[in-house]
Amino acid sequence: MIAIIDYGMGNLRSVEKALEKLGADVEIVSDAERLNLSDKAVLPGVGAFKDTMRGIEERGLGKVIREYIDSGKPYLGICMGLQILFDESAEGGLNKGIGLFKGKVKRFKPCDRLKVPHMGWNQLKFQKSGSLCPLLKGIKDESYFYFVHSYYVAPADRGVIAGATNYGVEFTSMIWRENIYGVQFHPEKSQNVGLKMLKNFIDI
Repeated sequence: MIAIIDYGMGNLRSVEKALEKLGADVEIVSDAERLNLSDKAVLPGVGAFKDTMRGIEERGLGKVIREYIDSGKPYLGICMGLQILFDESAEGGLNKGIGLFKGKVKRFKPCDRLKVPHMGWNQLKFQKSGSLCPLLKGIKDESYFYFVHSYYVAPADRGVIAGATNYGVEFTSMIWRENIYGVQFHPEKSQNVGLKMLKNFIDI
């Protein structure tokens, strides 16, 4: 069973429908007991970093998510589900994340040519570890995925970067370390290539 972690916000239904379309057994969960019974977990996210972390901590899920990931079970963070894995975010003041990865969440700097938020289709360029990442099996380098965000992660350890995207600056759009996968884009909104990525996660 794949658990979709409910922390009070996020596009849970679209992720749930995409995984079910691919044949996965899916359950939306908001407590430790149900999460720990799952084989894999997905944390989709929209909205503000501070509100996301508040929702997680109010449900007592911060420690649970860390322990779940430490157990070796596959975890996929989508958008905010990626960002909360890092130490801190500059969104709405300085806010602490779960801290599984060293690094910060930074805001795009607006310019005349590029609007913030970064919204629409953009390319995922494989980095050093990308060709080995199980989530990218059967996906071509520089494939297009759908983005909606104003902030991006800046890992201290560049070895965890599986994919990058250019939007005025080259930013990390995908990370991978052992059982932890995180994407800044929305695979559930990225048509066939996004469904292929979710199917790869099901098959891990």
